Amino acid sequence: MAASCDICGKGPRFGNNVSHAHNITRRRWNPNLRSVRAVVNGARKRIRVCTSCLRSGKVVKPAITVTPKP
Repeated sequence: MAASCDICGKGPRFGNNVSHAHNITRRRWNPNLRSVRAVVNGARKRIRVCTSCLRSGKVVKPAITVTPKP
């Protein structure tokens, strides 16, 4: 599964590990993704969203429906 945000499309960034002896190996920084239930096109759907989209309010969460007890 691709490590990318379903809202903004943020994906992994690539770079190098550099040791004290200057040995270089490739590495990657993955985005901080969370699986959340959100309203997408009027329907509830589980999507993977980065935490910056969650904090900025780009994700609309479904309202909690409480059924009254008889």
